[in-house]
Amino acid sequence: MSLFRPNIDAMDAYKPGEQPPAGARVIKLNTNENPYPPSPKVAEAIEAELKAGAAPGERLRLYSDPMGTELRKAASEATGFPVEQILHGNGSDELLAMLLRAFVDPGEAVAYPYPTYVLYETLAHAQGAKIRTFDFPRDFALPEGLFGCGAKLVFVASPNSPSGTVYPAGQLAELADSLKRGILVVDEAYVEFADANALELARAKPNVVVTRTFSKSHSLAGMRLGLLYAPAPLVAGLVKVKDSYNLDRLSIVAGAAALRDPAWTKANVERVRATRARLARALADLGLEVLPSQSNFLFARLPGARAAERAAGAYRFLKEHGILIRYFPARLLDDGIRVSVGTEAEVDAFLERLKEYLARG
Repeated sequence: MSLFRPNIDAMDAYKPGEQPPAGARVIKLNTNENPYPPSPKVAEAIEAELKAGAAPGERLRLYSDPMGTELRKAASEATGFPVEQILHGNGSDELLAMLLRAFVDPGEAVAYPYPTYVLYETLAHAQGAKIRTFDFPRDFALPEGLFGCGAKLVFVASPNSPSGTVYPAGQLAELADSLKRGILVVDEAYVEFADANALELARAKPNVVVTRTFSKSHSLAGMRLGLLYAPAPLVAGLVKVKDSYNLDRLSIVAGAAALRDPAWTKANVERVRATRARLARALADLGLEVLPSQSNFLFARLPGARAAERAAGAYRFLKEHGILIRYFPARLLDDGIRVSVGTEAEVDAFLERLKEYLARG
C-alpha cells in the first residue's frame, strides 16, 4: 500500500530535456539555454561575495537574505516596479509552484492552453487540482474557451513553448477581466526575445501575475533564478508560502549584477534574434513549416503524410550525430521538432545534418 497521496501516485513526474553528462561532445539545442555567457559582472559579483569576510567563502556559513532584497531592488530599478510588488524564486518554476500552493485548493480548477509548458500539468497534479485545457488552433492563437472559464488559476506562456507565440497585452487584459474569481499568470520566461510584453498588466490589474526567469536571456540557467511581478497584496500572500531561504547568497548577487548590465543582455538577445531569423529561413527553404517565433527557439513541422514518423526520425538521427533537439511524441506536436537557437556554428552544423537526414526521404 502506498503512503503517498492518491494524486501523487497517479501523476507522472516532469521530464526535463535531456542533459548530457559533463564533458560530452554534443551540440545542445534541446533546452533553450542561451548560447552565450552571462555578463562578466556576474562572475565579478560572485567573486566579491566569496572574498568578503575574514576568510575566502567565510560568508557562506551565514544564511542568505530570505527576502532577496538586493535582487528585488535591482529588478525594481530595471522595471520601475516597487520592491513590494516583486518576489524572487528558485527559477520561475518555484514561483509557479508557489502560486498553486497559495491559490488552489484540491479539486479547484487550473486552466491553460494545450500544448504549452508541461510543468503546469505536473504542478497542478501535485496540488490535486482539476485541470482544464483548451486546444490551440494550428496557428496557436489564444483559445476562446479560456475566456471566462472559471478556473482559479489560468496559465498563459507568452511567448508560448513550444510555439514561440506572443499574445498581445490587450488580449491578455480581456482574459484577466473575464476571470471574475481567478488569477491570470502570464509566464514570460522568453519575453526578452520578443517584441512586446505584458508586464504593465501586473501593475494595472488586481488579478494578473507575471513571471520571468534568468535562465534564457540572462544566460543563468545554472543559477536557478526567477522573478514574479504582481499587485502588492498578492506578493504579500505569496511570501507566506515561500521557502524561507529559497535563494542562496551567490544567486542573489549574480541576479542583481545581471539586471544591472542590461547592455550585455540586449547584445546577446540581438545575436540570438538574428540567428533565429536565419535559421527560420533555412528551415523553410528545406520545406518545413516554421511557426513564427518570438523566443530563442523554433518549432518546425515536417511535411508529408509521414510527418510524425519523419520528425521522430530526425530527432534520433541528429542525436546519433551528436546534436540534441527536442521531439514531443504528443498530440498536436508529434509532426514537428523544436530547435533552440545556438551559435552560428552550432546552427550550421544542425542544418547540415538535417539536410542529410531529409535527403534520405
